[in-house]
Amino acid sequence: MIGFKIVKALASFIFIIFVSLNAQASVEKHEEEFNVSEMIMHHVKDAHEWHLWGDEHEGKSIYLPVILSDNGFKIFSSYNFYHGKEEEVKDSKGNSYHYYKGLGPADGYALFHEKVYKLNENGQLSFKDDHPENTKPLDLSITKNVLSLFIGALLILVLMLSMARFYKKNGPVAPKGIAKFLEPFVILIRDDIAKENIDHHKYHKYVPYLLTIFFFVWINNLLGLIPIFPGGANLTGNITVTFFLALCTLLVTLLSSNKNYWKHIFATPGVPIALMPIMIPIEIVGIFTKPFALMIRLFANMTAGHIIILALISIIFINKSAAWGALSVPMALFISCLEMLVAVLQAYLFALLSALFIGAAVEEAHH
Repeated sequence: MIGFKIVKALASFIFIIFVSLNAQASVEKHEEEFNVSEMIMHHVKDAHEWHLWGDEHEGKSIYLPVILSDNGFKIFSSYNFYHGKEEEVKDSKGNSYHYYKGLGPADGYALFHEKVYKLNENGQLSFKDDHPENTKPLDLSITKNVLSLFIGALLILVLMLSMARFYKKNGPVAPKGIAKFLEPFVILIRDDIAKENIDHHKYHKYVPYLLTIFFFVWINNLLGLIPIFPGGANLTGNITVTFFLALCTLLVTLLSSNKNYWKHIFATPGVPIALMPIMIPIEIVGIFTKPFALMIRLFANMTAGHIIILALISIIFINKSAAWGALSVPMALFISCLEMLVAVLQAYLFALLSALFIGAAVEEAHH
């Protein structure tokens, strides 16, 4: 246990060091007032490259494939955007914008705030009310978050298959190795979440889903905090990802629901008939607000942790003094370690609430 805590602290420290190096490189490059919000958003948002270290355009990055559907599929490296020609244009209000025109196979497209737009006949972007008016091709690119999702899914497969292989080979024996670490979590999900909240005769078929959602959220939370590459992806801090996870829970709940569930929605027992016109819309809205709460909770907690850590590190560069590191680095390290607890807690809550919603949908009427 002590060794595990040391590893967590070391990983958090490495994360802070890389964030500091990136921020320092940005300050040294531009020699202008440090823009905290720009630096934070650069690390939190998705991108077509996986930035490792150094200045945004002169440092080290992994350039990911851009896949566009625009009169056929066009596939090329995002290097053609990030090292393309920088253009400046002004909108009708006189606001100035910078974007990158592609080179080579990306010619005819531009990258603005990590979104790909098709250039107009003049080879430019046109703006109105702070937004480009140009059409956007269907973007199917392998972005940083998509790559992180693949890595997280691969890790889950390796862990689960290794555990299954152990028990298939040795039978019901005392676990060893990775099985010894994973078994308590599997039992926790099965006995304390699925069995406690779903009918005892029906919980078995929902255990695989709850295990998948728990480990997917937990592992991807950790990947965002313990980057396998410097500047790890913020997958579970992406509202699209948390929306899809909440949608999965909603679909499982609705597809598993029985007559008793819908009876409580449209004819709630014990409620006077006069109140039914009020209660029915409330109950219908409740069907969607529950998974919505799941989506927002996970998104907000993981994004907030990243922003707090980055903001604390930024204190050094705002004040332009390394002495502030004696305050900001220990605080950022503490928050980073706290985020390790939040990572597993959010996975647990997502699985627990999913089990509660499913349990309510499959519950039989009480006589």
